Amino acid sequence: MIRNYFKTAWRNLLKNQFYSLINMTGLTAGLAVGMLILLWVQDELSFDRFHQKVNQIYRLENEVGTGTSKQIWTTTVAPIAEMGKKEVPEIKEAVRITDGSLYTLYKYQDKSFSDEEEVFTDPTFFTLFDFGLIKGNPAQPFPDNNSVVMTEKTAKRYFGDAEPIGKVITADGKTSFTVSGVIRDFPKNSSLKGDFFLPISHWFNVIYANRKDGRTPHNDFHEFSYVTFFQIQPGVSTTALADKLRNIHLRNKPDDTDLTYLLQALPDMHLYKADGTEGGIETVRMFVIIALLILVIACINYVNLSTARSMLRAKEVSMRKIVGAAKMQLFLQFIVETALLFSLSAFLAIGLMTLLMPFYNELSGKQLVIDFSDSQIWTVVGATIAGTLLASSIYPALLLSSFEPLKALKGKVSARLTDAVFRKILVVTQFTFTVILISGTLIIGNQLDYIHSKELGYDKDHVLSFYMRDMGAHFDAVKSELLQQPGVAGVTRANSNIVSIGMQTGATNWDGKQPGETMMIRPVAVNQDFIPFFKIKVDQGANFTGAVSDSVHFILNETAVRAARIKNPVGKRFKLWDREGTIIGVVKDFHFASMKSRIEPSIFFYDPNRAGRMFIKTTGQDAPNVIATAGRLWKQYNAEYPFKYDFLDQTFDDLYKTEQRTGTLFTVFATIAIVISCLGLFGLVAYTAQVRTREIGVRKVLGATVPGIIQLLAKDFVKLVLIAIVIAVPVAWYAMDQWLQGFAYRISIEWWMFALAGLLALAIALLTVSFQSIKAAVVNPVKSLRSE
Repeated sequence: MIRNYFKTAWRNLLKNQFYSLINMTGLTAGLAVGMLILLWVQDELSFDRFHQKVNQIYRLENEVGTGTSKQIWTTTVAPIAEMGKKEVPEIKEAVRITDGSLYTLYKYQDKSFSDEEEVFTDPTFFTLFDFGLIKGNPAQPFPDNNSVVMTEKTAKRYFGDAEPIGKVITADGKTSFTVSGVIRDFPKNSSLKGDFFLPISHWFNVIYANRKDGRTPHNDFHEFSYVTFFQIQPGVSTTALADKLRNIHLRNKPDDTDLTYLLQALPDMHLYKADGTEGGIETVRMFVIIALLILVIACINYVNLSTARSMLRAKEVSMRKIVGAAKMQLFLQFIVETALLFSLSAFLAIGLMTLLMPFYNELSGKQLVIDFSDSQIWTVVGATIAGTLLASSIYPALLLSSFEPLKALKGKVSARLTDAVFRKILVVTQFTFTVILISGTLIIGNQLDYIHSKELGYDKDHVLSFYMRDMGAHFDAVKSELLQQPGVAGVTRANSNIVSIGMQTGATNWDGKQPGETMMIRPVAVNQDFIPFFKIKVDQGANFTGAVSDSVHFILNETAVRAARIKNPVGKRFKLWDREGTIIGVVKDFHFASMKSRIEPSIFFYDPNRAGRMFIKTTGQDAPNVIATAGRLWKQYNAEYPFKYDFLDQTFDDLYKTEQRTGTLFTVFATIAIVISCLGLFGLVAYTAQVRTREIGVRKVLGATVPGIIQLLAKDFVKLVLIAIVIAVPVAWYAMDQWLQGFAYRISIEWWMFALAGLLALAIALLTVSFQSIKAAVVNPVKSLRSE
């Protein structure tokens, strides 16, 4: 019997090739895109969950500052790890990680490497996390302070197929490291990555050598430079544990009263912030919704066409009932038809996914692979196909198996009002989703345009930047030579990249500071050319002059002045770290971070010796010559090191890479959803024209014009699209307003965005309907009536 079901189903597919093609095209596109999105979602949700102790591992973070400057740091002080493990019984293990880039050039024999991602860590890193030590001793990965563990890929680059254990590499031509272990390459869904793993004791020996302030890695509660992980006992209250760690910190540094410790579970690091607020999970939820919308739209197409064409199969169903077919057998027959169509569509969808995967990875920034030996792939594919099949098959099968035989044979079966209303609801639902996606595309695009066009408060165009290393000691001579080159408009230096100032401190003091108050501020060491170089506007006071007295002068931004509540700031006292000085100027606020964050307090201080990054302003056209000259000068002072540079424009764009990808993917998905919706609408109009052939012929004989016939066929669908627009607008407004909340600086949602989205949806629907309506309207009425 099952064989007969499939044979009948196949014949029906071939008999109705036009509608079968529409259904298969929509389902194939919907399944392929839906599964691609869900694979992306599954990858995002899988981050860091492959560790055996994942439910016991937490990252220690700090909430610092007071008032408006309060924020969360993901790095902590060095001593808290060992003190916590020693004094808090709930802590089973601790690991510290820092990636301070202590060395930049590694050599093995005649090979040189400069792109290594070096990580300094405790030996417990290899037992707490499951990164698979292939070679070496997990209990003693670092036999001494000059040991190194590297990944398989890194070992292959250095030593080829030779045995890596025992090999010696040299860092910066002065320090030797012996390979003591090899670990597997990091999974793509790991938040922790690296090429080299070196003992953190080596880092401490270098950083704390010749210190005169008495600080050691065992008592330094000032430097927040270490990512700290704890393995804690099951069932322990993380809040109570964080309080214990805070008490340890305050016992050693009582003035850090503004500091609060937080513990974040390892699986949450990728998508949530330490305080529990949402991070990347917003994008994951949005993509889940988009995937479901696309799959629902594809299902609606099938259901609409199946139910609309049910009248054409009434006699077939009735004959089957008369010869003895039970209702359940008919139901199964139609389920098999749907399953066959879905099986073909699913097979094509998987093939389409395979073809699209390289393009999709490029768009999404992922490295997804369709590996059918991976059970998670089958989970996503199977759940998507099964869910879509169930959603699409049950109602049409129930409807088609419910006809009364005698009425059908007498031609007295007509579409029930409830069925017609149901189809209209589905069309409205389909185009509601379409309008929401179009609106989202417009708003995301406008927000990204706003980010790139907003006045930043400084000039970043055509600025070349790089760290100087040994060139820094000869800055004046290099600057003089560069300024003689055509295309060089200016040269300056600082200790940080203005696009993204990384350093931050709360070690500040000023007249009027309240007891227990902390203002977190971004310090930037500059020379006298920095502010005019970037065309940062001085609002009060003056710029540095380069005089010796500038070493005790400060320039604050407007936000810092407001946060400190300093009236008439020029000439007032200010202290940064141990540097006591005077405010000589105030600059207008400028954006030195992503616009997802509000402008924070910042301070410029004059200290050229600490300013190790060079900035070169070019005219744009002569940029290649300027780069060549800068590279030549680099080699003059850093002969062994490769010349690496970047342009601030690109650095700025990198801040919004995630948003750019989201916008691009959203546009692609919205376009696909619109195409699938149009396919379904096209099929419905074609069916409507088919069943109204006699009516159209009669109307034309009686004098109806082609535009009149088109209007007759199109008006009902246009009404449904208008209803969809009305429903979609408030939903789209709410959804996009929530997305925009992630930006401190954002556009306002305007009415015209929804009006444009509605007009686009209406125009697309009209174009789809008109194409088939014109085809029906221009048919010779004599031919239509004869065929009837």
